[in-house]
Amino acid sequence: MTSQSTTASRGRRPNNDSPDVKLSKLLSYILRHGAAKEGLHMRDDGSIALSELKKHHKLAQVPFEQIKHIVDTNDKKRFVLFQEQGPDSPWYIRASQGHSINVQKLPLVKLTRETMPDCIVHGTLKRNLPAIKEKGLSKMNRNHIHFATGLFANKQVISGMRATADTFIYIDKTKALDAGIEFYQSDNGVVLSEGLGSSGVIPQQFFQKIVFKD
Repeated sequence: MTSQSTTASRGRRPNNDSPDVKLSKLLSYILRHGAAKEGLHMRDDGSIALSELKKHHKLAQVPFEQIKHIVDTNDKKRFVLFQEQGPDSPWYIRASQGHSINVQKLPLVKLTRETMPDCIVHGTLKRNLPAIKEKGLSKMNRNHIHFATGLFANKQVISGMRATADTFIYIDKTKALDAGIEFYQSDNGVVLSEGLGSSGVIPQQFFQKIVFKD
């Protein structure tokens, strides 16, 4: 006879994440995707007051120091923790990018021909390439298509693609800008684009080259 615990274990992987990783994932979910679903008020800039965040049952007992530690040590600088008025004003936290919820005034810097990074590259998996070649790079369920300013071998690049990426699509930035495609940069250096017009897509014609991981 198969025990209930054995049966359950076949249906899902055990969660062996550390407390810090679990907290980071919860913050990412709330700040990028789930604030409204969780009944939390998010401001137009995508930030939530820590006092509001504490209303979530899983965060009520989490000390400020632990949240600050997550922000300070996150290798991709996913979060920004800040005060607006000075040392005695409330603390707020927001995700740097990666949102699927509508954020009206996320603080992004619009890139120009003069400020565009030398390299704009999207990391993906080889199995996704046929669909990307056919339909273009899509923002999917997020607000933007994400790009890094180089590969992770460059120590200055901290975010913009998953470490598991094995296929790298470089964008012809001059051609893209000439076509009216707009690019922005987030606090943690990720380049973002809504795509061509209102399509949410950057078509293959704007790909400069595609490189595969050795």
